[in-house]
Amino acid sequence: MRIVFVDTYYRRFLGEHYARNPQLASESYALQQRSLIEARFGTSDFYTKHLNDLGCETFDLIANCVPLQAAWLRENGRSATLLNYAAPHRFYRLPILGHVVAALPGLLSTVFEQVRSLQPDVLYCHDLSLFPNWFLGKIRKHVKLVVGQIAHTLPPDSFVSGYDLVLTSFPHFVDRIKAKRVDSEYFRLGFDHRMSASFDGIPRDIELSFVGALGRSHGSAIPLLERLCRETPIRIYGYGIDGVPRHSPIRERYEGEVWGLDMYRILARSRVTLNRHIGAAENFANNMRLYEATGMGALLLTERKDNLNDLFASGEEVETYSGPDDAIEKVSSLLRDTERCAKIAAAGQARTLREHTYRERMKELMLILERRLVT
Repeated sequence: MRIVFVDTYYRRFLGEHYARNPQLASESYALQQRSLIEARFGTSDFYTKHLNDLGCETFDLIANCVPLQAAWLRENGRSATLLNYAAPHRFYRLPILGHVVAALPGLLSTVFEQVRSLQPDVLYCHDLSLFPNWFLGKIRKHVKLVVGQIAHTLPPDSFVSGYDLVLTSFPHFVDRIKAKRVDSEYFRLGFDHRMSASFDGIPRDIELSFVGALGRSHGSAIPLLERLCRETPIRIYGYGIDGVPRHSPIRERYEGEVWGLDMYRILARSRVTLNRHIGAAENFANNMRLYEATGMGALLLTERKDNLNDLFASGEEVETYSGPDDAIEKVSSLLRDTERCAKIAAAGQARTLREHTYRERMKELMLILERRLVT
């Protein structure tokens, strides 16, 4: 099976990565891509590496990284002006609803040329707001199966209807997507076991951490975090601090943005880490932090959700909370009882490394894709 994966990276991560590596934008496409993959942002090569191990031929495309895509255009005899490329600090994050897609036709055109040159069996898009249905209609003659994946708010139907299959880690989204006359299946997120091995032996010197988004789009979490900042030793890492009120105690505990390997390092240093979900998750446990935190051996403290015990045993492999008062009580209890805290964390990590790795997920994905390709 030949699969092309298309993803978009957060603009702030891209800007920071190229600022740390000022010569990177002038390097070859292969060297830039390797540098980005090795930074371990998002799902990195977690799909492609394990699918390759299963005998597939796979390719990662980072659609919105302008210096990277400009290098591909140059190396393939095409003009990089197609991207309106002016300087290495220019990056684009295509937002939910794809409002700026029409303003950046060069990005879509470049992806089209890349996919056409690769002629994959499967085009797999991690960002459902990237391709409008007219684009998928245009590219369809160069692929056999067009697949999208989503763990966020659904975009308008014009960004969903062009797919043959949409996989989602939201159980409640499957029927909603099928109601749009698009095939859909539940497919869980996971953890790459290589990340835990990268930080073996690192001291757990952070008692309680929160790693995630702040600000307006995650405003419901702000009161909880403020209580924790006032009453626990929590340390805050993430993006969106500009959207936090000026006098919020969150600012006093804020220690900056962490992406990729830096994020995994914080989790590896944490005894307990707090998790919370976006509103679109409703009452279902689903985000990458479930697996990243447990996989790195931190004790995951997450909200109570209807399906959580399908993933982890509450009270044995993870711990849960039902509101600020409960969260503060659980934090206090866990940090006092170091033996119990370590026992739950170890059990959670063992469960993730046994059942929730991308190595296991890719076996499931191959079966899903093979069924569609055969029919």
